[in-house]
Amino acid sequence: MIPRYSRPDMVAIWEAANNFRIKFLIEAHACDAQAELGVIPKESARIVWEKGDIPYTPERIDRIDEIERETKHDIIAFLTELSEQVGGDDARFVHQGMTSSDVNDTCLGVQMSQAADILLADIDKVLAALKDRAMETKLMPTMGRSHGIHAEPTTMGLKFARFYAEFSRNRERLVRAREEIATCAISGAIGTFANVDPRVEEYVAKKLNLTPEPVSTQVIPRDRHAYYFATLAVIASSIENVATEIRHMQRTEVREAQEYFAPGQKGSSAMPHKRNPILTENLTGLARIVRSSVVPALENVALWHERDISHSSVERMIGPDATITLDFALNRLASVIAKLVVYPENMMKHINEFGGIHDAQRVLLFLTQNGVSREDSYKIVQRNAMRVWTSFGIDPDNPDTPAELDDVEKEAANHDNRLFFFLSKDEGLADVMDMAELNKLLDVDSIAYHTQNVDAIFKRVFGND
Repeated sequence: MIPRYSRPDMVAIWEAANNFRIKFLIEAHACDAQAELGVIPKESARIVWEKGDIPYTPERIDRIDEIERETKHDIIAFLTELSEQVGGDDARFVHQGMTSSDVNDTCLGVQMSQAADILLADIDKVLAALKDRAMETKLMPTMGRSHGIHAEPTTMGLKFARFYAEFSRNRERLVRAREEIATCAISGAIGTFANVDPRVEEYVAKKLNLTPEPVSTQVIPRDRHAYYFATLAVIASSIENVATEIRHMQRTEVREAQEYFAPGQKGSSAMPHKRNPILTENLTGLARIVRSSVVPALENVALWHERDISHSSVERMIGPDATITLDFALNRLASVIAKLVVYPENMMKHINEFGGIHDAQRVLLFLTQNGVSREDSYKIVQRNAMRVWTSFGIDPDNPDTPAELDDVEKEAANHDNRLFFFLSKDEGLADVMDMAELNKLLDVDSIAYHTQNVDAIFKRVFGND
Protein backbone atom coordinates (compact mmCIF):
# COMPACT_ATOMS: atom_id res chain seq x y z
CA MET A 1 0.00 0.00 0.00
CA ILE A 2 1.04 3.60 -0.54
CA PRO A 3 2.20 5.46 2.60
CA ARG A 4 -0.81 7.82 2.42
CA TYR A 5 -3.12 5.05 3.62
CA SER A 6 -0.69 3.09 5.80
CA ARG A 7 -0.02 2.92 9.52
CA PRO A 8 3.39 1.82 10.78
CA ASP A 9 2.39 -1.11 13.03
CA MET A 10 0.43 -2.88 10.31
CA VAL A 11 3.04 -2.13 7.67
CA ALA A 12 5.73 -3.66 9.91
CA ILE A 13 3.92 -7.03 9.87
CA TRP A 14 4.42 -7.31 6.10
CA GLU A 15 7.96 -6.00 5.92
CA ALA A 16 10.79 -8.37 5.03
CA ALA A 17 12.37 -8.20 8.49
CA ASN A 18 9.24 -9.59 10.18
CA ASN A 19 8.69 -12.15 7.44
CA PHE A 20 12.20 -13.56 7.72
CA ARG A 21 12.11 -13.43 11.52
CA ILE A 22 8.97 -15.60 11.56
CA LYS A 23 10.52 -18.01 9.08
CA PHE A 24 13.62 -18.29 11.24
CA LEU A 25 11.44 -19.08 14.29
CA ILE A 26 9.67 -21.81 12.32
CA GLU A 27 12.99 -23.40 11.32
CA ALA A 28 14.58 -23.00 14.76
CA HIS A 29 11.60 -24.46 16.64
CA ALA A 30 11.51 -27.33 14.15
CA CYS A 31 15.19 -27.98 14.90
CA ASP A 32 14.40 -28.11 18.63
CA ALA A 33 11.63 -30.64 17.98
CA GLN A 34 13.88 -32.71 15.73
CA ALA A 35 16.59 -32.66 18.40
CA GLU A 36 14.15 -33.88 21.06
CA LEU A 37 13.20 -36.74 18.77
CA GLY A 38 16.87 -37.60 18.18
CA VAL A 39 16.76 -36.78 14.48
CA ILE A 40 19.43 -34.08 14.71
CA PRO A 41 22.07 -33.31 17.40
CA LYS A 42 20.84 -31.11 20.25
CA GLU A 43 24.03 -29.08 19.99
CA SER A 44 23.25 -28.28 16.37
CA ALA A 45 19.76 -27.04 17.33
CA ARG A 46 21.36 -24.84 20.01
CA ILE A 47 23.83 -23.36 17.52
CA VAL A 48 21.01 -22.58 15.06
CA TRP A 49 19.48 -20.37 17.74
CA GLU A 50 22.79 -18.92 18.87
CA LYS A 51 24.09 -17.90 15.46
CA GLY A 52 20.89 -17.47 13.50
CA ASP A 53 18.78 -15.54 16.00
CA ILE A 54 20.04 -12.12 15.05
CA PRO A 55 18.15 -9.15 13.56
CA TYR A 56 17.29 -9.19 9.90
CA THR A 57 19.14 -6.01 9.04
CA PRO A 58 18.97 -4.38 5.61
CA GLU A 59 22.30 -6.04 4.86
CA ARG A 60 20.93 -9.52 5.61
CA ILE A 61 17.84 -8.84 3.55
CA ASP A 62 19.94 -7.58 0.65
CA ARG A 63 21.97 -10.80 0.81
CA ILE A 64 18.81 -12.92 0.66
CA ASP A 65 17.61 -10.92 -2.33
CA GLU A 66 20.97 -11.38 -4.01
CA ILE A 67 20.81 -15.15 -3.59
CA GLU A 68 17.22 -15.26 -4.85
CA ARG A 69 18.20 -13.43 -8.04
CA GLU A 70 20.45 -16.40 -8.74
CA THR A 71 18.38 -19.30 -7.39
CA LYS A 72 14.98 -17.93 -8.44
CA HIS A 73 13.61 -19.52 -5.22
CA ASP A 74 12.65 -17.49 -2.17
CA ILE A 75 12.92 -20.20 0.50
CA ILE A 76 16.22 -21.56 -0.84
CA ALA A 77 17.58 -18.00 -0.75
CA PHE A 78 16.38 -17.60 2.84
CA LEU A 79 17.88 -20.96 3.89
CA THR A 80 21.17 -20.31 2.11
CA GLU A 81 21.66 -17.03 3.95
CA LEU A 82 20.68 -18.68 7.24
CA SER A 83 23.24 -21.41 6.59
CA GLU A 84 25.86 -18.71 6.10
CA GLN A 85 25.00 -17.35 9.53
CA VAL A 86 24.91 -20.73 11.29
CA GLY A 87 27.96 -22.02 9.45
CA GLY A 88 29.83 -25.31 9.72
CA ASP A 89 28.30 -28.74 9.82
CA ASP A 90 25.33 -27.63 11.92
CA ALA A 91 23.66 -25.73 9.08
CA ARG A 92 22.87 -28.97 7.25
CA PHE A 93 20.29 -29.91 9.89
CA VAL A 94 18.06 -26.89 9.18
CA HIS A 95 14.84 -27.63 7.24
CA GLN A 96 15.06 -31.40 7.83
CA GLY A 97 12.16 -33.14 6.05
CA MET A 98 10.38 -29.85 5.42
CA THR A 99 9.19 -28.23 2.23
CA SER A 100 8.93 -24.58 1.20
CA SER A 101 5.19 -24.40 1.80
CA ASP A 102 5.69 -25.50 5.40
CA VAL A 103 7.64 -22.30 5.96
CA ASN A 104 5.70 -19.94 3.71
CA ASP A 105 2.21 -21.05 4.75
CA THR A 106 2.97 -21.17 8.45
CA CYS A 107 4.62 -17.76 8.21
CA LEU A 108 1.58 -16.34 6.41
CA GLY A 109 -0.67 -17.75 9.12
CA VAL A 110 1.36 -15.92 11.75
CA GLN A 111 1.34 -12.67 9.79
CA MET A 112 -2.41 -12.80 9.18
CA SER A 113 -2.96 -13.55 12.88
CA GLN A 114 -0.79 -10.57 13.82
CA ALA A 115 -2.77 -8.41 11.40
CA ALA A 116 -6.05 -9.63 12.89
CA ASP A 117 -4.87 -8.65 16.38
CA ILE A 118 -4.29 -5.08 15.21
CA LEU A 119 -7.64 -5.02 13.41
CA LEU A 120 -9.43 -6.26 16.52
CA ALA A 121 -7.90 -3.39 18.49
CA ASP A 122 -9.01 -1.02 15.71
CA ILE A 123 -12.59 -2.29 15.92
CA ASP A 124 -12.50 -1.72 19.66
CA LYS A 125 -11.70 1.95 18.97
CA VAL A 126 -14.67 2.19 16.62
CA LEU A 127 -16.94 0.49 19.16
CA ALA A 128 -15.82 2.86 21.92
CA ALA A 129 -16.49 5.91 19.75
CA LEU A 130 -19.90 4.59 18.66
CA LYS A 131 -20.92 3.81 22.23
CA ASP A 132 -19.93 7.26 23.48
CA ARG A 133 -21.90 8.99 20.74
CA ALA A 134 -24.88 6.65 21.18
CA MET A 135 -25.14 7.50 24.87
CA GLU A 136 -24.69 11.20 24.17
CA THR A 137 -27.46 11.29 21.53
CA LYS A 138 -29.66 8.52 22.88
CA LEU A 139 -32.88 10.57 22.90
CA MET A 140 -31.93 13.18 20.29
CA PRO A 141 -34.86 13.02 17.84
CA THR A 142 -34.18 12.78 14.12
CA MET A 143 -36.22 11.81 11.11
CA GLY A 144 -35.90 8.22 10.00
CA ARG A 145 -35.92 7.65 6.28
CA SER A 146 -36.75 4.74 4.05
CA HIS A 147 -35.96 4.96 0.34
CA GLY A 148 -34.47 8.35 1.24
CA ILE A 149 -37.97 9.64 2.10
CA HIS A 150 -39.24 10.78 5.49
CA ALA A 151 -40.66 7.77 7.33
CA GLU A 152 -41.07 8.08 11.12
CA PRO A 153 -38.95 9.67 13.84
CA THR A 154 -36.07 7.81 15.41
CA THR A 155 -33.11 9.10 17.43
CA MET A 156 -29.53 9.87 16.54
CA GLY A 157 -28.57 7.55 19.38
CA LEU A 158 -30.31 4.64 17.67
CA LYS A 159 -28.27 5.26 14.53
CA PHE A 160 -25.07 4.97 16.53
CA ALA A 161 -26.43 1.97 18.46
CA ARG A 162 -27.25 0.21 15.19
CA PHE A 163 -23.71 0.69 13.94
CA TYR A 164 -22.35 -0.42 17.32
CA ALA A 165 -24.29 -3.68 17.09
CA GLU A 166 -23.04 -4.17 13.52
CA PHE A 167 -19.40 -3.68 14.49
CA SER A 168 -19.86 -5.96 17.49
CA ARG A 169 -20.85 -8.68 15.04
CA ASN A 170 -17.87 -7.79 12.89
CA ARG A 171 -15.58 -8.22 15.87
CA GLU A 172 -16.98 -11.69 16.51
CA ARG A 173 -16.52 -12.55 12.83
CA LEU A 174 -12.90 -11.43 12.91
CA VAL A 175 -12.20 -13.46 16.04
CA ARG A 176 -13.49 -16.54 14.22
CA ALA A 177 -11.52 -15.65 11.08
CA ARG A 178 -8.36 -15.31 13.14
CA GLU A 179 -8.93 -18.76 14.63
CA GLU A 180 -9.55 -20.10 11.13
CA ILE A 181 -6.28 -18.75 9.73
CA ALA A 182 -3.98 -19.45 12.70
CA THR A 183 -2.84 -22.88 11.49
CA CYS A 184 0.55 -24.51 11.06
CA ALA A 185 1.83 -26.95 8.42
CA ILE A 186 5.10 -28.82 8.95
CA SER A 187 4.14 -31.94 7.03
CA GLY A 188 6.76 -32.09 4.29
CA ALA A 189 6.37 -32.86 0.62
CA ILE A 190 2.73 -33.57 -0.34
CA GLY A 191 1.78 -33.28 3.33
CA THR A 192 2.22 -36.98 4.17
CA PHE A 193 4.75 -36.56 7.02
CA ALA A 194 6.89 -39.18 5.24
CA ASN A 195 10.06 -37.22 5.99
CA VAL A 196 9.12 -35.36 9.18
CA ASP A 197 7.46 -36.58 12.35
CA PRO A 198 3.97 -35.09 13.01
CA ARG A 199 5.21 -34.20 16.49
CA VAL A 200 7.47 -31.57 14.92
CA GLU A 201 4.40 -29.80 13.55
CA GLU A 202 2.67 -30.01 16.92
CA TYR A 203 5.73 -28.55 18.65
CA VAL A 204 6.13 -25.64 16.21
CA ALA A 205 2.39 -24.92 16.30
CA LYS A 206 2.42 -24.68 20.09
CA LYS A 207 5.45 -22.38 20.10
CA LEU A 208 3.82 -20.03 17.58
CA ASN A 209 0.32 -20.18 19.13
CA LEU A 210 -1.07 -21.91 16.08
CA THR A 211 -3.15 -25.03 15.49
CA PRO A 212 -1.79 -27.95 13.44
CA GLU A 213 -3.52 -28.17 10.06
CA PRO A 214 -5.42 -31.51 9.98
CA VAL A 215 -4.63 -32.19 6.30
CA SER A 216 -2.21 -29.77 4.69
CA THR A 217 -1.51 -31.59 1.36
CA GLN A 218 1.74 -29.59 1.26
CA VAL A 219 -0.22 -26.34 1.43
CA ILE A 220 -2.70 -25.11 4.01
CA PRO A 221 -6.18 -25.24 2.36
CA ARG A 222 -7.11 -21.84 0.98
CA ASP A 223 -10.72 -21.92 2.11
CA ARG A 224 -9.32 -20.61 5.39
CA HIS A 225 -7.76 -17.62 3.68
CA ALA A 226 -10.91 -16.97 1.66
CA TYR A 227 -12.93 -16.84 4.89
CA TYR A 228 -10.44 -14.38 6.35
CA PHE A 229 -10.54 -11.98 3.40
CA ALA A 230 -14.32 -12.28 3.13
CA THR A 231 -14.52 -11.20 6.77
CA LEU A 232 -12.31 -8.19 6.08
CA ALA A 233 -14.64 -7.31 3.20
CA VAL A 234 -17.73 -7.45 5.43
CA ILE A 235 -16.02 -5.13 7.90
CA ALA A 236 -15.15 -2.78 5.04
CA SER A 237 -18.79 -2.76 3.94
CA SER A 238 -19.84 -1.81 7.45
CA ILE A 239 -17.38 1.08 7.32
CA GLU A 240 -19.02 2.21 4.11
CA ASN A 241 -22.44 1.83 5.71
CA VAL A 242 -21.53 4.36 8.40
CA ALA A 243 -19.74 6.60 5.90
CA THR A 244 -22.73 6.72 3.58
CA GLU A 245 -25.06 7.74 6.41
CA ILE A 246 -22.74 10.57 7.40
CA ARG A 247 -22.33 11.72 3.80
CA HIS A 248 -26.10 11.95 3.45
CA MET A 249 -26.49 13.86 6.72
CA GLN A 250 -23.82 16.36 5.63
CA ARG A 251 -25.64 17.34 2.42
CA THR A 252 -26.35 21.07 2.50
CA GLU A 253 -30.11 20.65 2.32
CA VAL A 254 -30.00 18.10 5.18
CA ARG A 255 -27.14 19.28 7.43
CA GLU A 256 -28.02 17.09 10.39
CA ALA A 257 -24.37 16.20 10.98
CA GLN A 258 -20.99 16.85 9.43
CA GLU A 259 -17.39 15.82 9.65
CA TYR A 260 -15.27 18.02 11.87
CA PHE A 261 -13.79 20.87 9.82
CA ALA A 262 -10.47 21.90 11.35
CA PRO A 263 -9.17 25.47 11.57
CA GLY A 264 -7.21 26.22 8.44
CA GLN A 265 -8.79 23.34 6.51
CA LYS A 266 -9.75 24.06 2.91
CA GLY A 267 -12.74 22.47 1.23
CA SER A 268 -12.20 23.32 -2.41
CA SER A 269 -9.46 24.81 -4.58
CA ALA A 270 -12.12 26.81 -6.45
CA MET A 271 -14.98 27.41 -4.00
CA PRO A 272 -13.93 28.82 -0.61
CA HIS A 273 -17.32 28.13 0.96
CA LYS A 274 -17.12 24.33 0.64
CA ARG A 275 -17.09 21.89 3.57
CA ASN A 276 -17.02 18.49 1.90
CA PRO A 277 -17.38 15.03 3.53
CA ILE A 278 -13.93 14.08 2.27
CA LEU A 279 -13.09 11.60 5.04
CA THR A 280 -16.23 9.50 4.63
CA GLU A 281 -15.93 9.67 0.86
CA ASN A 282 -12.37 8.42 1.29
CA LEU A 283 -13.64 5.59 3.51
CA THR A 284 -16.12 4.61 0.80
CA GLY A 285 -13.24 4.28 -1.66
CA LEU A 286 -11.01 2.37 0.75
CA ALA A 287 -13.84 -0.10 1.39
CA ARG A 288 -13.86 -0.89 -2.32
CA ILE A 289 -10.15 -1.74 -2.21
CA VAL A 290 -10.61 -4.15 0.70
CA ARG A 291 -13.58 -5.84 -0.97
CA SER A 292 -11.57 -6.29 -4.16
CA SER A 293 -9.48 -8.94 -2.38
CA VAL A 294 -12.41 -11.32 -1.99
CA VAL A 295 -12.76 -12.70 -5.50
CA PRO A 296 -9.02 -13.49 -5.87
CA ALA A 297 -9.08 -15.13 -2.41
CA LEU A 298 -12.04 -17.27 -3.41
CA GLU A 299 -10.36 -18.26 -6.67
CA ASN A 300 -7.28 -19.32 -4.69
CA VAL A 301 -9.27 -22.14 -3.06
CA ALA A 302 -9.12 -24.35 -6.15
CA LEU A 303 -5.50 -25.49 -6.56
CA TRP A 304 -4.13 -28.32 -8.70
CA HIS A 305 -3.88 -31.65 -6.86
CA GLU A 306 -1.80 -31.41 -3.68
CA ARG A 307 -0.38 -27.97 -4.51
CA ASP A 308 0.46 -25.28 -7.01
CA ILE A 309 1.56 -21.67 -6.49
CA SER A 310 -1.15 -19.83 -8.40
CA HIS A 311 -2.29 -18.49 -5.01
CA SER A 312 1.13 -17.17 -4.02
CA SER A 313 1.34 -14.00 -6.12
CA VAL A 314 -2.23 -13.12 -5.17
CA GLU A 315 -1.58 -13.40 -1.44
CA ARG A 316 1.66 -11.43 -1.62
CA MET A 317 -0.48 -8.51 -2.78
CA ILE A 318 -3.87 -8.86 -1.11
CA GLY A 319 -2.45 -9.84 2.28
CA PRO A 320 -0.67 -6.52 2.87
CA ASP A 321 -3.06 -4.38 0.84
CA ALA A 322 -6.31 -5.53 2.45
CA THR A 323 -5.06 -5.49 6.04
CA ILE A 324 -3.13 -2.22 5.77
CA THR A 325 -6.08 -0.50 4.07
CA LEU A 326 -8.61 -1.79 6.59
CA ASP A 327 -6.37 -0.80 9.51
CA PHE A 328 -6.17 2.75 8.17
CA ALA A 329 -9.91 2.89 7.42
CA LEU A 330 -10.97 1.68 10.88
CA ASN A 331 -8.80 4.27 12.61
CA ARG A 332 -10.08 7.01 10.34
CA LEU A 333 -13.66 5.93 11.03
CA ALA A 334 -13.13 5.98 14.80
CA SER A 335 -11.83 9.55 14.53
CA VAL A 336 -14.69 10.68 12.28
CA ILE A 337 -17.28 9.31 14.71
CA ALA A 338 -15.61 10.81 17.77
CA LYS A 339 -15.40 14.27 16.19
CA LEU A 340 -18.69 14.22 14.28
CA VAL A 341 -20.61 17.49 14.66
CA VAL A 342 -24.37 17.02 15.03
CA TYR A 343 -27.13 19.59 14.58
CA PRO A 344 -30.18 18.63 16.70
CA GLU A 345 -32.05 21.78 15.73
CA ASN A 346 -31.93 20.79 12.08
CA MET A 347 -33.06 17.28 12.93
CA MET A 348 -36.09 18.66 14.75
CA LYS A 349 -36.78 21.08 11.90
CA HIS A 350 -36.95 18.18 9.47
CA ILE A 351 -39.26 16.22 11.76
CA ASN A 352 -41.69 19.15 11.82
CA GLU A 353 -41.17 20.07 8.18
CA PHE A 354 -44.19 18.34 6.66
CA GLY A 355 -47.00 18.95 9.08
CA GLY A 356 -47.04 15.76 11.13
CA ILE A 357 -47.22 13.48 8.11
CA HIS A 358 -44.87 11.07 9.87
CA ASP A 359 -47.67 10.15 12.29
CA ALA A 360 -49.76 8.54 9.54
CA GLN A 361 -49.19 4.98 10.76
CA ARG A 362 -49.94 6.02 14.32
CA VAL A 363 -53.39 7.21 13.21
CA LEU A 364 -53.88 4.13 11.02
CA LEU A 365 -53.30 1.83 14.00
CA PHE A 366 -55.53 3.98 16.21
CA LEU A 367 -58.40 3.57 13.77
CA THR A 368 -57.98 -0.20 13.41
CA GLN A 369 -57.91 -0.54 17.19
CA ASN A 370 -61.15 1.41 17.41
CA GLY A 371 -63.28 -0.69 15.11
CA VAL A 372 -62.41 0.53 11.61
CA SER A 373 -61.26 -2.08 9.08
CA ARG A 374 -57.62 -1.88 7.99
CA GLU A 375 -58.64 -1.20 4.39
CA ASP A 376 -60.96 1.69 5.35
CA SER A 377 -58.43 3.01 7.85
CA TYR A 378 -55.70 3.07 5.21
CA LYS A 379 -57.94 4.90 2.74
CA ILE A 380 -58.92 7.52 5.32
CA VAL A 381 -55.35 8.21 6.45
CA GLN A 382 -53.85 8.12 2.97
CA ARG A 383 -56.29 10.57 1.44
CA ASN A 384 -55.60 13.04 4.23
CA ALA A 385 -51.84 12.47 4.04
CA MET A 386 -51.97 13.24 0.33
CA ARG A 387 -53.76 16.50 1.14
CA VAL A 388 -50.86 17.38 3.43
CA TRP A 389 -48.48 16.99 0.48
CA THR A 390 -50.77 19.11 -1.67
CA SER A 391 -51.00 21.84 0.99
CA PHE A 392 -47.24 22.27 0.65
CA GLY A 393 -47.68 22.85 -3.08
CA ILE A 394 -46.66 19.33 -4.02
CA ASP A 395 -48.96 17.91 -6.68
CA PRO A 396 -47.58 14.67 -8.17
CA ASP A 397 -50.23 14.72 -10.92
CA ASN A 398 -49.10 18.14 -12.17
CA PRO A 399 -45.41 18.44 -11.33
CA ASP A 400 -44.83 21.33 -13.75
CA THR A 401 -47.46 23.63 -12.22
CA PRO A 402 -48.13 24.80 -8.65
CA ALA A 403 -50.75 22.76 -6.85
CA GLU A 404 -54.20 24.29 -6.74
CA LEU A 405 -55.34 24.48 -3.13
CA ASP A 406 -58.91 24.43 -1.87
CA ASP A 407 -59.95 26.53 1.11
CA VAL A 408 -59.23 23.80 3.67
CA GLU A 409 -55.78 23.19 2.21
CA LYS A 410 -55.05 26.90 2.35
CA GLU A 411 -56.22 27.04 5.96
CA ALA A 412 -53.93 24.12 6.83
CA ALA A 413 -50.93 26.45 6.49
CA ASN A 414 -51.93 27.95 9.85
CA HIS A 415 -51.57 24.60 11.66
CA ASP A 416 -48.37 22.87 12.75
CA ASN A 417 -49.87 19.39 12.46
CA ARG A 418 -51.59 19.44 9.11
CA LEU A 419 -52.29 15.72 9.09
CA PHE A 420 -54.48 15.92 12.17
CA PHE A 421 -56.05 19.12 10.89
CA PHE A 422 -57.22 17.41 7.69
CA LEU A 423 -58.38 14.36 9.63
CA SER A 424 -60.53 16.57 11.85
CA LYS A 425 -62.24 17.92 8.72
CA ASP A 426 -62.74 14.50 7.12
CA GLU A 427 -66.44 13.61 7.03
CA GLY A 428 -65.68 9.98 6.34
CA LEU A 429 -63.69 9.74 9.54
CA ALA A 430 -66.45 11.41 11.52
CA ASP A 431 -68.80 8.65 10.33
CA VAL A 432 -66.70 5.87 11.87
CA MET A 433 -65.36 7.34 15.10
CA ASP A 434 -65.91 9.92 17.78
CA MET A 435 -63.79 12.99 17.01
CA ALA A 436 -63.12 13.37 20.71
CA GLU A 437 -61.09 10.18 20.43
CA LEU A 438 -58.98 11.76 17.72
CA ASN A 439 -58.40 14.82 19.89
CA LYS A 440 -57.29 12.52 22.68
CA LEU A 441 -54.72 11.03 20.33
CA LEU A 442 -53.46 14.53 19.51
CA ASP A 443 -52.62 15.11 23.17
CA VAL A 444 -49.96 12.37 23.14
CA ASP A 445 -46.55 13.88 22.33
CA SER A 446 -45.43 12.60 18.93
CA ILE A 447 -41.72 12.36 19.77
CA ALA A 448 -42.38 10.59 23.06
CA TYR A 449 -44.59 8.12 21.21
CA HIS A 450 -41.93 7.24 18.66
CA THR A 451 -39.09 7.02 21.19
CA GLN A 452 -40.90 5.18 23.97
CA ASN A 453 -38.88 1.98 23.49
CA VAL A 454 -35.41 3.42 22.95
CA ASP A 455 -34.36 2.20 26.40
CA ALA A 456 -35.37 -1.34 25.52
CA ILE A 457 -33.32 -1.26 22.34
CA PHE A 458 -30.30 0.20 24.13
CA LYS A 459 -30.48 -2.53 26.74
CA ARG A 460 -30.35 -5.15 23.97
CA VAL A 461 -27.28 -3.50 22.48
CA PHE A 462 -25.36 -2.30 25.52
CA GLY A 463 -26.77 -4.45 28.32
CA ASN A 464 -27.12 -2.61 31.61
CA ASP A 465 -24.38 -0.05 30.92
